[in-house]
Amino acid sequence: MGKFEIKKDKSGQHRFNLKAGNGQVILTSEAYSSKSACENGIASVQKNCADDGKFDRRTAKDGSPFFNLKASNGQVIGSSEMYSNTAAMENGIASVKKNAPGASIVDIS
Repeated sequence: MGKFEIKKDKSGQHRFNLKAGNGQVILTSEAYSSKSACENGIASVQKNCADDGKFDRRTAKDGSPFFNLKASNGQVIGSSEMYSNTAAMENGIASVKKNAPGASIVDIS
């Protein structure tokens, strides 16, 4: 089972990582000004991850595939790592869909 880890960065902003059951980070959030806003971002991931259309599949300048998960308003709520190929990226998307809905939330600040 996956989990969301909330942490506070050096500048005082809150961020979360969604980790798969094996501990690998599969989605990283943008910075939030408060813990409650970060928790709202997690709720948005859980709500939007079931809709494949919310996953914006992209290619970095170096050719590496990655994805962003977007909310209903089009705002990015999480980004993936860079993948070595498109199949690996699609596996990452499948992992978010599988792990996010029932993931626990842990504050590691």
